[in-house]
Amino acid sequence: MERSIISFCIAAFLVLITTPLVEKLAWKMNVVDIPKDNRRVHKDPMPLMGGLSIYIGTTISSLLFLPLNKSLLSIILASTIIVLSGIIDDAKGMSPKLKIIFQLISAMVLIFGGIKINFITNPFANGNGLLNLGWFSIPITLFWIIGITNTLNLIDGLDGLAVGVAMISSISLILVASKLGNTQVVTLAAIMSGACLGFLPFNFNPARIFMGDTGALFLGFMLASISIEGVMKSVATISIMVPIFILALPIFDTTFAICRRILNRKPITAGDKSHLHHRLIGTGYSQRDTVLILYSISIIFGNFSVLVVDAHRSRTVLISMILVTIAIIIALRRGMFNDGFK
Repeated sequence: MERSIISFCIAAFLVLITTPLVEKLAWKMNVVDIPKDNRRVHKDPMPLMGGLSIYIGTTISSLLFLPLNKSLLSIILASTIIVLSGIIDDAKGMSPKLKIIFQLISAMVLIFGGIKINFITNPFANGNGLLNLGWFSIPITLFWIIGITNTLNLIDGLDGLAVGVAMISSISLILVASKLGNTQVVTLAAIMSGACLGFLPFNFNPARIFMGDTGALFLGFMLASISIEGVMKSVATISIMVPIFILALPIFDTTFAICRRILNRKPITAGDKSHLHHRLIGTGYSQRDTVLILYSISIIFGNFSVLVVDAHRSRTVLISMILVTIAIIIALRRGMFNDGFK
């Protein structure tokens, strides 16, 4: 625990001191987000690429506090590829297809490094009830990594929202990995949460820098990787349900966005102003209030993920089905599958 606390503080400190430098670099390189459509909430040009400082703080802290093994090397190499794609996208723009190619390459680096979903637990079986995925482990791992990487990017629409949700998710992973006895994942998740905390003072409303795709893609990718290494390799839990609860907010919001665009015959990659945070602002909440509400929702799901680690499998699945049903009903009542506000 002491090691995790120290690594948390070091990561936060590194991000605190490097973010102003990255901010100056972004202005100098003219990597700036200019509000040119009504989806953007900010009014003035804002420097992008702030996620570079999160990457720097996370990587240096990981090298200081974690053993340099095959898993860590694959995470560092793969996340570096993701960050490079984010920097290019923030600076010059990148097509969705090219983004996916970068993400596929990064995910394959992880898989070759031994980080993949090899099995899932059968919630209705006696004992461990493991379902070995065999060769299916590769496409399922690719789907999980690419999916989670992009879910966090899609909720990055308000000051401090994505980085705060990532911090809460990282803390939830600390608690879950601690219960499962995975000390290395506890330390890595502590580093992640510390890096997010170090960036938050610069990004919370009113923000002075955005983390851009550089940060959103990096954080999503890291959360996907840590959840595989720290949760999905455990036989003591419903391996797939726990990380889904931890990342419930971005997962649900992204799922509703995809369904909404399909139903309205729009490209899945097309942006809109119908995400959950847009709708909360549309009902009269301020940016800060909206972000705090969504933080609270993330904390509730994070706490639930910790509780279900030791819960009976079939009971947890039943509760999960109830929660999903409630979420769908709320989404239908709030018009989450339609364009515009209701």
